Amino acid sequence: MSGYSLHPSAIVDEGAQIGEGSRVWHFVHVCGGARIGRGVSLGQNVFVGNRVLIGDKCKIQNNVSVYDNVTLEEGVFCGPSMVFTNVHNPRALIERKSEYRDTLVRRGATLGANCTVVCGVTIGAYAFVAAGAVIVRDVPGFALMAGVPARQIGWMSAWGEQLDLPLEGAGETVCPHTGDRYALENGVLRRAAADQGQS
Repeated sequence: MSGYSLHPSAIVDEGAQIGEGSRVWHFVHVCGGARIGRGVSLGQNVFVGNRVLIGDKCKIQNNVSVYDNVTLEEGVFCGPSMVFTNVHNPRALIERKSEYRDTLVRRGATLGANCTVVCGVTIGAYAFVAAGAVIVRDVPGFALMAGVPARQIGWMSAWGEQLDLPLEGAGETVCPHTGDRYALENGVLRRAAADQGQS
């Protein structure tokens, strides 16, 4: 082990890759095929499967299982006890490991406490999934999702606050914290960083 902190109660299987500055807390289990970036925090009782990619600076809170075929890009936040799945129609009596569906969570997205992400979806960059929501379809970037099943109820800034924009149509606003400009057109929200090009 080198470059990251590991609690004595945690188990990291041989072959796992964990980046510099990451922290692995109590009772974590990281399987040997996992690839984890730099500056990642794995909270108490986290499980990370073999076919999992976790980007730099992700924060995975207590009691989260990141199963095979889940990819988290840089800076994803997984709230306490949120749930990933990887089989759409599981049965204990039927082997379906060949039917795992990929789940992709894009850069900077937030998955709130106790939410559930049903496998096979993509959650867009900086999307925000409210606590307890159930995601069953793809989520646009910057979308604020809530409910069971989840539906879009607004737009969120990269800073993490709700923007004053309509759900549909067109509109523009500026983040008071960063000065970034946001433009909504045809159901797609784009951000232009202050004094920089499109991002």
